[in-house]
Amino acid sequence: MQDEWKSEFDRFDRLILDILSTDGRISITELAGKIGLSKSPTQARLKKLEKTGVITGYRAQIDPIRMGRDHVAFVEVKLSDTREAALTAFNEGVAAIPEVEECYMLAAHFDYLLKVRTQDMRDYRRVLGEKISSLPHVAQSSTHVAMQAVKEDGTSV
Repeated sequence: MQDEWKSEFDRFDRLILDILSTDGRISITELAGKIGLSKSPTQARLKKLEKTGVITGYRAQIDPIRMGRDHVAFVEVKLSDTREAALTAFNEGVAAIPEVEECYMLAAHFDYLLKVRTQDMRDYRRVLGEKISSLPHVAQSSTHVAMQAVKEDGTSV
């Protein structure tokens, strides 16, 4: 179905996705006007994008700095065991830590890269010591503190 969908993906679908990626609250009427179609075909295309899983949801983007969470650290994590059961246990554990915004398994000299957002360095040290370091199979971690976000969530800051 995914390959079948790719062949049906056209410029109108791309326009819809481009517009929604910056303004998820746009009305169907306004969206239709911007892409050059009438309301009904625009709505049908939007429903298809949602049904096929290209659009996975809509959410409010919250300014973390206004919420008092402006400390960003990137944490390299090396595991003591990389068999499937260990990876699964780590993945489940890290998913439960709210301060971890993003987590990627990498092919590198370490196993995972985490993006961690906290209030300040003291809060980060607590999260590292009490949560990240106690995850299953964590052998070592290394922290890189961000000084400034230049581009985040696909947009310049």
